[in-house]
Amino acid sequence: MATLHAEIAAVTDRIIDRSRDRRQAYLDLIRRERESGADRPRLGCANLAHAYAGTDEQRDQLRTGRGMNIGIVSAYNDMLSAHATYYRYPEQMKIWALEVGATAQVAGGVPAMCDGVTQGYSGMELSLFSRDTIALSTAVALSHRTFEGAALLGICDKIVPGLLMGALRFGHLPMLLIPGGPMASGLANKEKAHVRELYAEGKASREELLDAEIQAYHGKGTCTFYGTANSNQMMMEAMGLHIPASAFANPQGKLRQQLTRAAVHRLAEIGWDGDDYRPLGHCVDEKAVVNAAIALLATGGSTNHLIHLPAIARAAGIVIDWEDFDRLSRVVPLLTRVYPNGSADVNGFEEAGGPAFVIRELLRGGLMHADVLTIARDGMAAYGRKPAIEDDQLVWNELPAKSGDDNIVRTVDTPFSPEGGFRILTGNLGRGCIKVSAVERERWTIEAPCRVFADQSEVQAAFKAGELDRDIVVVVRFQGPKANGMPELHKLTPPLGVLQNRGFKVALVTDGRMSGASGKVPAAIHVTPEGVAGGPLAKLRDGDVVRLDAEAGTLEALVDAAEWDSRNLATAPAPAIGTGRELFGMMRHLADEAEQGASSVLAGAGL
Repeated sequence: MATLHAEIAAVTDRIIDRSRDRRQAYLDLIRRERESGADRPRLGCANLAHAYAGTDEQRDQLRTGRGMNIGIVSAYNDMLSAHATYYRYPEQMKIWALEVGATAQVAGGVPAMCDGVTQGYSGMELSLFSRDTIALSTAVALSHRTFEGAALLGICDKIVPGLLMGALRFGHLPMLLIPGGPMASGLANKEKAHVRELYAEGKASREELLDAEIQAYHGKGTCTFYGTANSNQMMMEAMGLHIPASAFANPQGKLRQQLTRAAVHRLAEIGWDGDDYRPLGHCVDEKAVVNAAIALLATGGSTNHLIHLPAIARAAGIVIDWEDFDRLSRVVPLLTRVYPNGSADVNGFEEAGGPAFVIRELLRGGLMHADVLTIARDGMAAYGRKPAIEDDQLVWNELPAKSGDDNIVRTVDTPFSPEGGFRILTGNLGRGCIKVSAVERERWTIEAPCRVFADQSEVQAAFKAGELDRDIVVVVRFQGPKANGMPELHKLTPPLGVLQNRGFKVALVTDGRMSGASGKVPAAIHVTPEGVAGGPLAKLRDGDVVRLDAEAGTLEALVDAAEWDSRNLATAPAPAIGTGRELFGMMRHLADEAEQGASSVLAGAGL
């Protein structure tokens, strides 16, 4: 194994030093919970009777208290394709638990909204705070203290971060995440995006657009582009919280079933009564968090994780900031081209080598921590091997030296780029981030007069009216967590892409979010401090020249300094009501800035 890269070691040391007091307080918490917190042997008989009353087939074994009782926290629903796969998992997992002398119960369900359904509509303003709601729901599920371990069933955007944020407060328990896999490939993502652009220009009908979308999203499993959901799966592999290389096995077929069975069996092996105790709070340490960031950068993953990973880390007493991402990105090579950073989907990625190939290469190149505690017996090395069914048995095989398709996945010796996919931008407009892995290098720097909006629907209206047909920086402000819950501005991608196709220099600047599926238009996103909290985006006026420079890492309004300092802040729109948004006012009020994780529950808890 190669020596760890010096800059990765330095960034890790920076995180360890910054987090020292908080991390120690967290470790003390989970030690106390393990030693003196309520658990099954300490619960009263009436409490136990209530816990066992809902099960018939396991009650006798539960009563003995000898085997691990696994709490299943599920994000199942059949409105979200990725989570529809979980329908029969609990009943299967109960059988597999009994095979190894354990039991399993559904501890609780967590909400699982689909950003693909709410994109561009009012429901999207609940999306980010659904993550905090999931964290709370996970804590409620595990609060019964009748479990010696837990299996977390979740895949998509806010669901995996929310599950971990809640679960880490019970970090004395061994836990793992169980994925469900991606849907089979349908209409190519690039073709789908082309039809969207045609529709934005009025060159395709609604029926043609709907037909294309249904061909793309056609069955159970995660969407096949490399957005936030599939980036989650890559990060969980890199943190060692999956059964190795289980992220992208399709929902149908024996391999997926056997991987899930292996997850249940492994969970039963790592409890505190055995000799291989692996509590979640020890698995998720500073090195594991850095590994997650590295895997994200090496694959050009979703920018949403510049919010989610800091939130996950905080729940474990670890502080990571955007400077850490930026420094890592400059030394971690880009090893994959998966849509929107290439033409392949995640099924093509998996066939070419998938997460296992990427992790094997990062370890080989000294670009990932190998010495971390994972749920797998063989540590991080296990995540660089590929599972298969041989002679009716689940095995993991070594990967070939070369990928199955070097247009999709490459070795560390021949990367697509010597740097990863993100840059941090700073200047008189605040601090934001940009995903550059999907943007052509000649578009990394855009300087143009801006047009300022307070809602993405206003941008669409201006586009349709022909008001944006020029070199332009589109600014959409008052989209941060305190303003309206920080919705993704996904509906801006087609019109801005059309303007770029027409030959204009185009960029987006916002204190909101963009989808993991956003593509080729340079976008400075998550700008902090947000406009509604007095951030400088609230000073911008139509016609101000804005310069976004990903090469230099700057984001500037080219306005005379004296005039800039004297400007008043624009007034933010009043909070909208309807679609339940008013119920989340407390979360908007308490939420902290994007770089800290944009979380109300973590801020409110003082974490």
